[in-house]
Amino acid sequence: MTGSEVSPSFRLAYVPGVTPAKWVRIWNERLPEVPLTLIGVSAAEAPDVLLGGGADAGLVRLPVDRAVLSAIPLYTETTVVVVPKDHVVAAVDEVCADDLADDIVLHPLDDILDWERLPGQPAIERPATTADAVELVAAGVGVLVVPQSLARLHHRKDLTYRPVTDAPESSVALSWPEDATTDMVEDFIGIVRGRTVNSSRGRRPTTPAPAQPQRKRPDSGGVRRKPAAGKSTGKSPRSGSGGPKGAKRGKPRRRS
Repeated sequence: MTGSEVSPSFRLAYVPGVTPAKWVRIWNERLPEVPLTLIGVSAAEAPDVLLGGGADAGLVRLPVDRAVLSAIPLYTETTVVVVPKDHVVAAVDEVCADDLADDIVLHPLDDILDWERLPGQPAIERPATTADAVELVAAGVGVLVVPQSLARLHHRKDLTYRPVTDAPESSVALSWPEDATTDMVEDFIGIVRGRTVNSSRGRRPTTPAPAQPQRKRPDSGGVRRKPAAGKSTGKSPRSGSGGPKGAKRGKPRRRS
């Protein structure tokens, strides 16, 4: 059901690692009269926030329950392993899961990757959060496999990361309650999909400018044009000179 009710603001939830700045900037340019409020939530609580009315839409991590939430996938992230800078992994460009077989791979309780089997050796305890796991990596306890945006979010000067080619990946999507597709949600959908402000699918189409009448080229209508200077008109420069071309003029020669 599409609502037309006016809301004091548009509330956008977003999960750690997602950067909504570009879309927020476009929103503020196009709809300056509707403030956009950002609401940071964890990946696990994002669906409940949306269904409970705590936000109008959210930038979440898939999967979500498509029976109650609509979702538009936006992008899929590279998965990386976070290691100390002096770790052997730091010397290569990328690794596979088997390359971590001898490492303790930390598995935080808020992990968002869908593992069939976690690589490496299990830790004695699972850290509560990804931030806690990063601290343990810095302490030399183990390594951590996460989406690249989370590695950047928790960046430390003494740590680095490398892509893991065969690890599960995480996709980010725009999601909102299935029965609450409001006009403002449609506006934000248009922004993330790259529609222009004049897109026919937007709800604020601008009136097209009237077509300019085409200027008609003047019809010569048989009007004779004055020949350009220096061009011949086909007449002899001297009237009455019907002599052959090249004949010389002068007095007749007297016969002796």
